[in-house]
Amino acid sequence: MGLHQVLDLFRLDGRVAIVSGASRGLGKAMAIGLAEAGADIVALSTHLPNLRSTITAVRSLGRTILPLRCDVTVPSQIEGVVQETLAHLGKVDILVNNAGIIRRAPAQQYSRSDWEEVLATNLTAVFRFCQAVGKHMIERRQGKIINIASVLSFSGGIRVPAYATSKGGVAQLTKALANEWGQYHIQVNAIAPGYFKTDNTVEIRRDKKRSAEISARIPAGRWGEPDDLKGAVVFLASSASDYINGHILVVDGGWMAR
Repeated sequence: MGLHQVLDLFRLDGRVAIVSGASRGLGKAMAIGLAEAGADIVALSTHLPNLRSTITAVRSLGRTILPLRCDVTVPSQIEGVVQETLAHLGKVDILVNNAGIIRRAPAQQYSRSDWEEVLATNLTAVFRFCQAVGKHMIERRQGKIINIASVLSFSGGIRVPAYATSKGGVAQLTKALANEWGQYHIQVNAIAPGYFKTDNTVEIRRDKKRSAEISARIPAGRWGEPDDLKGAVVFLASSASDYINGHILVVDGGWMAR
């Protein structure tokens, strides 16, 4: 196989990708990365105006973008996104379940509302979206689903019991769906980011002691930037990963190796 043929495996021309939480941070970077590889994008956010910079970036690449409002905790809105995507773009090749939230508090004081909100957004919604898109992919006998897990899929973290629980669940859900849907030529994998500079980590980055502890454990010597996920998401969305299924790809600067 020649070099140009290997690189062609990573191309996403003509493919349609749904990305939740695409207005900022990791979701925005992954949506743009997929577009850079050739995909058309369905960008989701709870507030459409927040998608403006994502829309501009994707259109500047000559790709189509369909911005849609979606609260992933509302099943009817998930179904609506799938129907709108099929109506406007005809298919769904790639799903990136990125939307997520975090709530921090000592476990003994953790509120029921915070627990339920985090689990609804980070885990239940991921299953609902996989289910809605999976039906379409099963009919077509092909598809790529990429869930966003976390290094806290493997460890418990501190003061984030619901988040750690939800991300552990995402990892297991990824494996469960890979087991069932692999027979339909659907690959279900996850990316587990380490510590990245996003809105979700503002609080711990401001905590000088905790931030220093985390930084000292990262062999790369720095926190991740959203663009550090582009390569991973394109790989898992492309034909280059056709024989990878049920895998949790850690992108953490070496955090898990310590």
